[in-house]
Amino acid sequence: MPGVAPLSPKSTSAEHGTVASFFAGIGGFDLGFEAAGFRTVFQSEIDPYCNVILEQEWPHIARNKDIKELSVDDIPRADIWCAGFPCQDVSLARARPRDGLRGARSGLFYDFAALLGDARPGTVILENVPGLLNSHEGRDFGIVIQTLVELGYGVAWRILNSKHFGVPQSRRRVYIVGCYNDPGRAAQILFEPERGEGHLEKGRKSESSTLSPFMERAEPSGRLRNHRSHKQLIGSSAEIFVPKLSFCISATTGRHTGTDWSRTYVAYHDRVRRLVPAEVEGLQGFPDGWTVPKGTSVGEDLDSRRYHALGNAVSVPVITWLAERVKATATLSNLYPGAIAQSSAPDSALKALSA
Repeated sequence: MPGVAPLSPKSTSAEHGTVASFFAGIGGFDLGFEAAGFRTVFQSEIDPYCNVILEQEWPHIARNKDIKELSVDDIPRADIWCAGFPCQDVSLARARPRDGLRGARSGLFYDFAALLGDARPGTVILENVPGLLNSHEGRDFGIVIQTLVELGYGVAWRILNSKHFGVPQSRRRVYIVGCYNDPGRAAQILFEPERGEGHLEKGRKSESSTLSPFMERAEPSGRLRNHRSHKQLIGSSAEIFVPKLSFCISATTGRHTGTDWSRTYVAYHDRVRRLVPAEVEGLQGFPDGWTVPKGTSVGEDLDSRRYHALGNAVSVPVITWLAERVKATATLSNLYPGAIAQSSAPDSALKALSA
């Protein structure tokens, strides 16, 4: 369900920028943007375990834990704001009725939007589950789009699947891009030209120092030959049968309840084993050991927290692609247009938020 919300376009000159990350989790947005040459200047995340990871990877940047206690004055100026706001109240994975944006968690979008209205950075990128599109018969999604448009953003949205970005996981997420006073650019970021330049080897690159997390060559039989792994488990010429991509990794991946247990295991011929957190890191595009706090030992309790954090994270290669698209379409005045001109957009959305 891709789309574009119309607004008058505006164009300007190119440079890299800075990023502020909200609902930062374990830093998937930050890591993806930095891989494309951007610099993270701010993070907001309430989860204590995730904050440990953020602190060890970005020890010198400004950080805030609770978005409800955050003022725009606390946020360093950033060209791009990223937010994977909570999905629990819009997700179809829950058996109970969905609260949508009225819920305590997904409703934090309103707190983010109020800050966005005060700062109005040049680009905003939101991420959530596809259930956002039909939550309350689409009304919640409409509120998100209308809010961004009334704040002066041209908006485009698209569902992206991680399996198309070099990781063997089927993970569909809706990405919403807003560009201040520039709907044409929002669409350019999300919808690349049908013909363009690419580099296959870049998409295949793996930083794993153990078993290669991703197979790189398929044979007609449907078997994948592991021809470039670092530590072989069963021999350099052994074949592993992979009938399909990994299920979407969720925050409940570490549990053994309901139907989720089947998603935490992989089968090699007649043997079955559980996916370990290091493999889930690979399925999400994170470096090996990213979710292990320094000075801790790997154990069952730590595994549960790692599974949960990774299940809530964005897939890093998807974010790197988005960052490259932002970079490819950026110009000087649309990176931070608030520094050039004040918004003339109506403030009815912000008034509704504060009502």
